[in-house]
Amino acid sequence: MLYLSTRGDQTPKHFCDILLEGLAPDGGLYLPAHYPTVDDATLSRLRSVYQNQGYAELAFEVLSLYIDDIPAADLKALCRKTYTAEVFGTPEIVPLRSLEDGIWLEALSNGPTLAFKDMAMQLLGNLFEYELARRGEELNILGATSGDTGSAAEYAMRGKKGVRVFMTSPAGRMSPFQQAQMFSLMDDNIFNIAVDGVFDDCQDMVKAVSNDLDFKRKYRIGTVNSINWARLLAQVVYYFAGYFQATQDNSEKVSFTVPSGNFGNVCAGHVARMMGLPVARLVVATNENDVLDEFFKTGVYRVRSSADTHETSSPSMDISKASNFERFVFDLLGRDAALTKSYFGDALGRVGFFDLEAHPTFSQAARRYGFDSGKSTHADRLATIKDTWEHHGMMIDTHTADGVKVAREHVQAGVPMIVLETALPIKFAETIVEATGREPDRPAKFIGIEALPKRVVTMSADVQAIKSFIAGHCV
Repeated sequence: MLYLSTRGDQTPKHFCDILLEGLAPDGGLYLPAHYPTVDDATLSRLRSVYQNQGYAELAFEVLSLYIDDIPAADLKALCRKTYTAEVFGTPEIVPLRSLEDGIWLEALSNGPTLAFKDMAMQLLGNLFEYELARRGEELNILGATSGDTGSAAEYAMRGKKGVRVFMTSPAGRMSPFQQAQMFSLMDDNIFNIAVDGVFDDCQDMVKAVSNDLDFKRKYRIGTVNSINWARLLAQVVYYFAGYFQATQDNSEKVSFTVPSGNFGNVCAGHVARMMGLPVARLVVATNENDVLDEFFKTGVYRVRSSADTHETSSPSMDISKASNFERFVFDLLGRDAALTKSYFGDALGRVGFFDLEAHPTFSQAARRYGFDSGKSTHADRLATIKDTWEHHGMMIDTHTADGVKVAREHVQAGVPMIVLETALPIKFAETIVEATGREPDRPAKFIGIEALPKRVVTMSADVQAIKSFIAGHCV
């Protein structure tokens, strides 16, 4: 399997090359040259693997379709090392729970940092360590987080040989619990950087550094954000697992509602659907930062400035530039790299938006790819959290609440609607208390975390400043 850039770079790359590289040299994102097709017989075999051998074996089977430069025995060992009941809390790894008639929750937040990002990041940490050891190299990971990616990456990479993590986050915009998870880590290979700005400023810095090819090569810069294909690929697996739990045979379809800011989580669903997973609809749930909802309703993709990016009670989705959206648009445009580059490399930089409504593929693709969308506000998520607690005895976090609210608007009779859970409620305790009047449960290992000493530096949203910081800590 070879990989290509959404902006046209055709240099042959194998999986392990793009694992360590992140962005392509032309600024594009990597995708496989084609999506492997899962026919009915293969789907039946994967169903049997998951039901009889478990999630780790399913992960190996799915990943093997995309990874041919890691020996099968090694890849299987990495999957078995990653997806264990000890790390993720249950043998099912991603158990499906019925919420109400027609709507299910897929639990993705039982990992070390209580967020769905652990599902991919734990594997990524093991893949990095394996490949760096195989090459005798080191890697400096530069990342951006709006809340959960940072802690998931740091917990996955702490103590890993040959890896340093430089994680940027918007100063003061994460919940106290999220900040404490990251800033209380004292490992020598972990560096936290609070940036004066919003998540998009952090993400822009990461991309700017990655696009400086000389600096990137000199300091061996890699990424863990979902611009890294390996992370998105790992997320494809739980769409298969959710489908197998919700259905009895391959004639049935399901839909997924995905709380989304950077479009990575739902893009994994798009990939699964392109492979042949029987998905009826992929529903994108946004918060007040509704760039994606606007696109799917109008065809206009209009990024917002930092000043126009709302600070909300589902802060991990306070994003107005959805990086992974470029992967979907590339497919939507028939994999026309020149056209994709003109939109993402030129139009967004020049005027801040592009309009696909008049493009001949837009209405066709909207039907073909089966996307819907919806928006949730603070009042909506309070009402949803309160309702699910009082009527179903189930406490959900703010982002999952956005998903449930939007899922209820799109559920179809006879088609299970699976909402992807994004985090445990304790990460957003203040809003949970506002909605229910009670504190959410807190795992014992996180009691008192907010009071722990913190190690973090603050800097402006300045690319040169982050380069100097990295250079100064790589000696």
